Parts: sequence; structure tokens; C-alpha cells
Amino acid sequence: MSEALMIDQDRLWQRLMSMAEIGATPPGGSCRVALTEEDRQGRDLFIIWCRALGCDIRIDQMGNIFARRPGTDLQRPPIACGSHLDTQPHGGKFDGVYGVLAGVEIIETLNDHGIETASPLEICVWTNEEGARFAPPMIASGVFGGSYDLDYGLSREDADGVTLGEALKDIGYAGTLPCGDHQLGAFIEVHIEQGPILERDSDTIGVVTGVQGSRWYQVTFQGQDAHTGSTPMQGRRDALVSAAQLVIAVRRIAEGYTPSAVATVGRLDVSPNSNNTIPGEVTLTVDMRHADPQTLDAMEAELYAAVDEAANQEGTRVERQRIMDTPPIQFDERCIDAVRSATLELGYRHQDIRSGAGHDACHVSRVAPTSMIFIPCAGGLSHNEAESAEPSDLAAGANVLLHALLKLAR
Repeated sequence: MSEALMIDQDRLWQRLMSMAEIGATPPGGSCRVALTEEDRQGRDLFIIWCRALGCDIRIDQMGNIFARRPGTDLQRPPIACGSHLDTQPHGGKFDGVYGVLAGVEIIETLNDHGIETASPLEICVWTNEEGARFAPPMIASGVFGGSYDLDYGLSREDADGVTLGEALKDIGYAGTLPCGDHQLGAFIEVHIEQGPILERDSDTIGVVTGVQGSRWYQVTFQGQDAHTGSTPMQGRRDALVSAAQLVIAVRRIAEGYTPSAVATVGRLDVSPNSNNTIPGEVTLTVDMRHADPQTLDAMEAELYAAVDEAANQEGTRVERQRIMDTPPIQFDERCIDAVRSATLELGYRHQDIRSGAGHDACHVSRVAPTSMIFIPCAGGLSHNEAESAEPSDLAAGANVLLHALLKLAR
């Protein structure tokens, strides 16, 4: 009986550990940056596993992979799950990949028990979720969901000037399925929380009701290269000083909207980056997040004012642009109810929660009913090689996903 159906915890764990061997880092993490050789190997392994389970594989123009288990009703669109296989350069074993391999384990569990569904079931692997190589993040699910057009997505460049489209061809994953034409009946993404709330409250499952809004900015200060020893302090136009002032201002802006607001300067590119040359140009990124769009507007206004002040004080020129805007997301009530109902039936401690991080589910929610499931991760730590999750919690999230998918696929 389906109510007693559970996935194989050991088998899920073993798949996670096998995938982690691809791009394994000495401290115990994973490095499978998008569309690198390691990412190709991870994709290939996923497809091998899915084909062995009888899944049909399709790849779209953005390299998104769709592994489908047939349903009994050929007219129904698939009920889908999934996430991403790419990682941060110093990533962990669970971010993204857990959501993909939970789907593989669910399909094998259904095969083992001879259970058919009316709707097809599908596992989605979204390209370049992390944005570590090509900005913005979640670009391929963004094209799928209509947030960006295809030409924009394929033309994104990495630091070496390689476009995303070129990189897809290089690793053999430039598919032909039109991106965005692939209809989904629903989509549920299971993921580690990447925060401390579930662990702090001793809850196993987070029923994710939505995602806070996120905006990324790129700011470039242009001063003047000059000799550090012979240039007087007065009259210098040090681009790094302007950038340093902005870094402090960004933290102050977020602290003004506590407890929900967060903001970070996560990247600094300094030129010429020489010991004895005053920095003539600095480019930095700013990440601001909040659940309320009006609060994000206010934070943005303060950011722009701080940018201008930092430039004026040091006499630098400045260019700024918003490079990503993901509005706050409220997930589909039917999908949320499927997750909550499955959690209650299985008896897991849980709470409703809003995600502080962006996920592919945000963009997919524009074109399909969507929700998410969170499980705890140790210390709330993610985007780190020390990222850790308990096998029992990973299994619990997969069990909730299994029963939620079955509810939607009947």
C-alpha cells in the first residue's frame, strides 16, 4: 500500500556519494562548476542511471535534462521533480544534487514495487543554477520559465569570454528541444535548507511556501592607476577605497531592515591588482534579499545613494547596473498542500518555511504549479565543502517528495 511506501535510504546515500566522487575536493566537498568536464561527467552518470530505470531522456536548447518515466495516461503532462548537478567551486555534496538523485531513487522505488502513475513522472536537471561560471544564476530555468529569452541565456559569458552556448557544445549538451515548450503538470524541488532554522527547531521537514526576493547588482569604480610610493595621499583616486566604503554601506543597509533583510558583497575584481600600484578600477557584486518588494525598492534606493557617495568622496567615476531581479515567490497552494499532507501522513516533525535562497523552482513557478521541500543541514552551512546532512533526513525528504508526487500524479 502506497501509504507505507518508503525509499531505500542506503541506496540514495550511495548514489549521492558516487556523484560526489566526480569533482571531489581534498576537504571532502565537490567542484562541478557548470559546463566543465566534471559537470559533463555528472550529467553522463545521471543519464546512465535513468536509462537503466527505463526513462526517456530529452535535452533542451539550454542543456536542461528531462528524464521521464511513462504514465498510463498519455495525455497528461509530467509531474516533475529535480534540481541541479552543478556546484560552487568549493561546493558540498548535497546542494542541488540531492534534489536530482532523490528523483532517481523515487523512480527506482516505484519500479521495485511495480507502481504505475497516471501522469508521467519526470526528473529535471537545470543548467548553471549556481551562477558560479555564468551570471546570472538559475539562467537555464529562467529561460525555461520565460524570465529570460534564449539568445540572452546562450550568450552569457564566463571570465574567459566563453559563452554558455559554446560551453554546452563543448561538453555535448547543446540539446534541440525548444527551451520553454516542455509543459510540466507540476514541479516539486527537494533541497537542503541552507540555513539553520530546521536544525535549531529539531524539525525534519520544511514545507516551503515561497522564496524571498533577490536582486544582484554590479558596480564598477574607475579611478586612476598610480605609483603607491610617489603619489601623495591627497588627490589620489583609489577605486578600492570607493569599493571599501560601499562594502561597509551594504552591510549597514541590510542592518537597517533586520531581521529579514540580508545583503552581501560577494565578489571584488581589482585592477591592476599589483602590490605597488594604486587600484585604478574595481568591479564588485552586491546581493540584496527580502520577502517584500517594496522593502527591496527602499534598499535599492539606499544602495544607489551609497554608490554615488562612495564615488564622490574619492573622486572616482562609477557605473552600476542591476544584473538580476528575482521577485518574491509564493508557491502553488495545491502543491504546498500535497507536500504538507505527505509530511503529516508520514509523521515527520515539520514547519512552514520561506526560503532565503533562490532556487530553480522560482523560475519554474512562472509556468507550472510549484513547491519545495527542505531538510536540515548541519549548522545551516552550504556553499562550503563542509556541507553535511544526515542520511535519515535525506531519506525523509525523499519520502515526502515520493508521496507528494504520487498525490499529484494520480
